[in-house]
Amino acid sequence: MKNLLYILLIGITLISCSGSPDPLYPRYAIFPDEKTVATQEISIDSVFFRYPYRVAVKDSIAVIMDLHNDSHYFYSFTYPEWTPIASFGKRGGGPEEMLSAEMFQFCSPDSIWALDANRMQITRWSISPYEKKVSRVEEIGLDKNLVRSLDFYRTDSAFLITDYLGDFRYHKVSHSGKPIKNIGKIPTEINYEQDIHPALAQAWRSFTDYNPKNGIYAIATQLGETLEIYNLKTQAHNVIYGPAGEPQFIEKGGEGFPTGIKGFVDIQVTDDYIYTVFDGMSWEERDKFYKRGMSAPKGGHFLYVFDLAGNPVRKYTLDKNILGIHINEKTNTGIATCAESDNPIVTFKL
Repeated sequence: MKNLLYILLIGITLISCSGSPDPLYPRYAIFPDEKTVATQEISIDSVFFRYPYRVAVKDSIAVIMDLHNDSHYFYSFTYPEWTPIASFGKRGGGPEEMLSAEMFQFCSPDSIWALDANRMQITRWSISPYEKKVSRVEEIGLDKNLVRSLDFYRTDSAFLITDYLGDFRYHKVSHSGKPIKNIGKIPTEINYEQDIHPALAQAWRSFTDYNPKNGIYAIATQLGETLEIYNLKTQAHNVIYGPAGEPQFIEKGGEGFPTGIKGFVDIQVTDDYIYTVFDGMSWEERDKFYKRGMSAPKGGHFLYVFDLAGNPVRKYTLDKNILGIHINEKTNTGIATCAESDNPIVTFKL
């Protein structure tokens, strides 16, 4: 009997000591350089924004996306004056209206691409600053097999669209909306069962950006702290975990409910670096705000900078929480949307 007990104790010890498997991916812990940055508000009195979410600038035009506006999702302005040109992407169920707006891409004044997940549609718009109008010039229906597309980037040959079912990481989709190729998988270090994959995909919902000059397609998770870098020129793929690790969630009824922390808020790939807005607040902390009848902070006040391989370079701490960013490395300036100020835009020096 004693021998049997001894064997059982050895078995239990071996199991407990084995723990979780060694990490699959490298971790970063600190940034070699840290700076504190003051922001300056830009007043735009002519438009009321409910949730200024994203901003992009191309030459003399700027576009702001308002996630929860009652009338339109997008607003165009002259830059740097911020004089209104026209609103577009009317909210509604009409033939040329949008049911939702997840993301947009500003390629040129006649190529502003917008994603409507509820309609499963990508539309192209053209801005005429002289006529002060924006025209809807193209619409592309997305294949039903894509289920629900929440982020995208248009390249010369295809749309890059993140996967929502958890079986792949992203899809290459033709400019007519048809899937061409399924690529990668969610880089979790946990072995989930197949029926958990849809909830896993929800937890790993990410923001993406692509730079055609260097071929870097970067993906940053909304929960946890995971950054993926696909080099579409060399086919290299790097995955980097931060201190918070991968997204944490609880699966209930096929859906993923977040635990852990809120992660990245936006991402931009420039010619030399990857810029990300980072939140870092735990869901437990956020719940405390709600229990007190208060709104939790919107966005993050950290700007993380990585090199194109994913190595941490610099951490900026801003004096305001921000959501979307537009970084200009030539002038070393940043433009960001801010939902916690009377003014929707702030600027800062890098």
